[in-house]
Amino acid sequence: MRLRTPASIEELRDRPREIFRHIVESYLDTGAPVGSRTLSHALSMPLSAASIRNVMQDLEAMGLLYSPHTSAGRMPTEIGLRLFVDGLLEVGDLTDEERTSIDAKVAARGHTYEDLLTEAISMLSGLSRCAGLVMSPKVDSALRHIEFVPLNARSALVVLVTAEGMVENRVVDLPPGLPPSALIEAGNYLNARIAGRTLEDARRVLDGEIEEAKKALDALTAAVVETGLATWVGSSSGEAAETAKLLVRGQSNLLEDIQMADDLDRIRLLFEELETKTELVRLLELARDADGVKIYIGSETKLFSLSGSSLVVAPYRNAQQRVIGAIGVIGPTRINYARIVPMVDYTARVVSRLLARD
Repeated sequence: MRLRTPASIEELRDRPREIFRHIVESYLDTGAPVGSRTLSHALSMPLSAASIRNVMQDLEAMGLLYSPHTSAGRMPTEIGLRLFVDGLLEVGDLTDEERTSIDAKVAARGHTYEDLLTEAISMLSGLSRCAGLVMSPKVDSALRHIEFVPLNARSALVVLVTAEGMVENRVVDLPPGLPPSALIEAGNYLNARIAGRTLEDARRVLDGEIEEAKKALDALTAAVVETGLATWVGSSSGEAAETAKLLVRGQSNLLEDIQMADDLDRIRLLFEELETKTELVRLLELARDADGVKIYIGSETKLFSLSGSSLVVAPYRNAQQRVIGAIGVIGPTRINYARIVPMVDYTARVVSRLLARD
């Protein structure tokens, strides 16, 4: 008979709770199943191996544990991991040395917003031994300046500067036969209309003016105006998701400490999932709505339903204290949550502090 899965850790009595805690902590440390004989030596309460096996069977019937092989020990299920994370996880704190290291590495960035984020996730990946990732926002804050820089006869770099000093660069295709003066005209035309507006607001204003613009500007210049703005503003939800920038660093860390062939299959699936960036962007956008660190475990999300991975992520803010992106790490479900949660949280705070300073 299957026992009911507890809604919270408080529903477990002292003995099964202690046994469950030891099994999960051992699994997170070693990745291996835990047997009753091992537990009988680790527990503070005197229990025989037979008594421990009975409790383990009850925990398995609740859906909190499973046995990967016949006559093997037990490992936590994803439901069990969630129960542990929500009710038993003791989150540690970073040492002064770790905080100083994060501060120094993130601060030693280049001059752009993207440099800051790249440095932050590279550092986070190195410290956590997982893959670091970040979602930078779609450019939807107030704008300060836009400029078209010619690269060759067929393309130009669009430089967009927000009121907060964030810089976005995109390459756009140019209409054939475009004179250099058209790029200057396009920049002047947009700068006279976008200052203090978000891209969405600017697009709404310009949509109503585009026909009039073609009368004031020649057709090629008007095409540059429209193309340059459309580079950032998508008309559909799919396009909007793509304009959010996703950076991933440290994928090689996911290949370390592989203990069995099944792990290789899961890592392969995870790499495939990381390539499907739209779904991951949507997941990180959900994290932007949260306050503090958020943990996704395995099949709790569509993205990790096959690879059985975990994502630990926290939002970061701009100078106006508005959440504009999310930063975190992705790894196997047995990552060291107690160490990684404060690491992700502190890194997000450092990024927010540097953005506020800029």
